[in-house]
Amino acid sequence: MRASGSDPRRSAPTAGRLRELRDLPAPAKLNLFLRVTGRRADGYHLLETVFELVDLADRIDLRLRDDDVIRLTAPSGDWAADDDLAVRAARLLARHVRERAGASAPPPVGVDITLRKYIPDGAGLGGGSSDAATVLLGLNRLWRLALPSDELQSLAVQLGADVPFFLYGRRAFARGIGEALTTVGHELSWYVVVVPPVRISTREVFARLGTASGPGIARPAGLTERSKPSKIPGSSRGRFVLNGENELESVVVSGWPVVAEALQRLRDAADAEGADGRLARMSGSGACVFCPVPDETVAGRLRQRLQHDVVPGQVFAVRSLEHHPLREDPFVVESGFAAQRLQS
Repeated sequence: MRASGSDPRRSAPTAGRLRELRDLPAPAKLNLFLRVTGRRADGYHLLETVFELVDLADRIDLRLRDDDVIRLTAPSGDWAADDDLAVRAARLLARHVRERAGASAPPPVGVDITLRKYIPDGAGLGGGSSDAATVLLGLNRLWRLALPSDELQSLAVQLGADVPFFLYGRRAFARGIGEALTTVGHELSWYVVVVPPVRISTREVFARLGTASGPGIARPAGLTERSKPSKIPGSSRGRFVLNGENELESVVVSGWPVVAEALQRLRDAADAEGADGRLARMSGSGACVFCPVPDETVAGRLRQRLQHDVVPGQVFAVRSLEHHPLREDPFVVESGFAAQRLQS
């Protein structure tokens, strides 16, 4: 499913005020490579990665309420609505609005959230984090807040490591826990993504990282001390980023055989269709694996081959996005927040 489509800003206002935003896109991401560089005193792991937005997307409707109730109209997944990142994002923003108003009476900050999930859960595609970012962007307009991007970013960091990237909204090299972002030159890219039928806990993967051993298992050195940072020009510009690897992959492949099977089938099929199977890898902490391909035609052929071979899980052909569809006025108000730009 593409993140492009009808303009979500076309919802008509009622009684002089915008009442609803429909079909807001929340695109997925891929980690084109991932390194574990250390661990903070609070237990959070430090990473280096390149995030790529792709056109597989969840869709979100936001309908204004005249009270302060925040409600998920159709809970998805096997977790409580209160635990959904989209709801947590809305409540965090509402609390921020009230604190910002101080002694003044804040405007009503209620909303009904309808979430349509197309991004598989627990797959390393960032679906929940993207939903949270889209809710922040959408409510910034629906509630007529006009908060600048750096203020929204300060909220995003409180919701999770991937949420700041989705607000940032363009291909980026990330450091720290994912909040230190640098723009990397974008070029149109196609990928085939395989999502095995298993949900993998990020926490469990990192727990295994420190104890895993055996043939082919990478155990990045210095988990309690920051490793030497990557040089951005050598690891993140253009297609060179694909020369890296995902240091969590060997841990997941050893612990979840279905991921190992999906990755091997993807590599074999990519080679058969004229792509480079050596570039296939896992995204994030899994479970999805992906392979870059030369163009849309090869992507379609590879997807069909994998479906015909009954590879375990779902198969998608996706295209990279130059920027998040909502990173335009009136959804984002730029401020002193400025991105460093690297030419590819």
